[in-house]
Amino acid sequence: NCYICFMNYILFDDSREDLLPLTFTRPVSQIRVGILTITEKWEKYLSAKCSFFTEDYLQQKFPLNSTQDNCWINGSICPNAELVKAIHSLEENQCLKQDDTLIAYRSEQGNPEESISFQGSFVRISQLWHIFEYNDVCIKSDFEFLTKGRKSQAISETNACTRPENIFIEEGAKVEHAILNASNGPIYVGKDAEIMEGSIVRGPLAMCENSVLKLGAKIYGATTLGPYCKVGGEVNNSVLMGYSNKGHDGFLGNSVLGEWCNLGADTNNSNLKNNYADVRLWNYSTQRFSNSGLQFCGLIMADHSKCGINTMFNTGTVVGVSANIFGAGFPRNFVSSFSWGGAAGYTTYKLDKVFEVAAKVMQRRSVEFDQIEKDILSTVFELTKSYRKN
Repeated sequence: NCYICFMNYILFDDSREDLLPLTFTRPVSQIRVGILTITEKWEKYLSAKCSFFTEDYLQQKFPLNSTQDNCWINGSICPNAELVKAIHSLEENQCLKQDDTLIAYRSEQGNPEESISFQGSFVRISQLWHIFEYNDVCIKSDFEFLTKGRKSQAISETNACTRPENIFIEEGAKVEHAILNASNGPIYVGKDAEIMEGSIVRGPLAMCENSVLKLGAKIYGATTLGPYCKVGGEVNNSVLMGYSNKGHDGFLGNSVLGEWCNLGADTNNSNLKNNYADVRLWNYSTQRFSNSGLQFCGLIMADHSKCGINTMFNTGTVVGVSANIFGAGFPRNFVSSFSWGGAAGYTTYKLDKVFEVAAKVMQRRSVEFDQIEKDILSTVFELTKSYRKN
């Protein structure tokens, strides 16, 4: 299969509207679930770089590279060996489908003529809650893929471990005086990450590079801390995508935080309604609240949003991009992008102030808040104008 070497892989957006507000600032495949983003999973399975076919305003940051022989892959689907094998056997103008879901196709322009049916199984992230719902299975498959044939750093004897063979510590990571129970799933501690003293962890847990669990943190699986996240308090089945902090006590459960978010001390979210009813979540494509079918569903918060100390989030709250929430009482369970305020009401978080804060926050992690980032946030500001009253 010599042609495989020359194939060019492009990840296209699918279910983007259903994955807003997280996809306002990233292609679908840049969502992190398990240890890796969907993009990183594909690049590791294919041993090749992928480019993106996404919204025009995102293409500057996530460019498209198109050639004579393109393999277009659905960016909401997580790869596995069987799927990759089926994609590699596609010929020109063939597509791979399962029922109504287009998995991949091979052509220069699109409109493949011949359809091949895929019978195997795969994980597809097509709704916001899938990110934490499928995080268990994704951590386990990523862990197996990343650690196969490799040896973990030695686990310090100061730790109390159950099933240490399911614990993998990358180079430079520090774990001392912690309780690590990997009997329900693996515990992955990434490069230069740290689990501080007194932390109690029940896997599966994925800690990406430079993430930190603070003193006495209580973590239930399946939880993912993206790169450069700091987490304290109690966390259950949640995904923090990267550069986001929940540094203090308070509960976060069945939740997803994008990048550059910060939860003030003693912020709590409800993940179960008092009447145990299914949780309804705001959906951008239907413009109304839709039933998730889940009894447990917490907070979805998009990039650059923050909340003050003692914030209380109701079950199934969706917060947009660059919102700043503070004050007493429960904010409503849909907070639009660039909102400033809380239960007492909101004004618009002006772009110049948004830029000022984003520049400071990103600078602390040695990341530049450049013109590309400004352009993306400016476009999202315009796209979400109708949700703000002023």
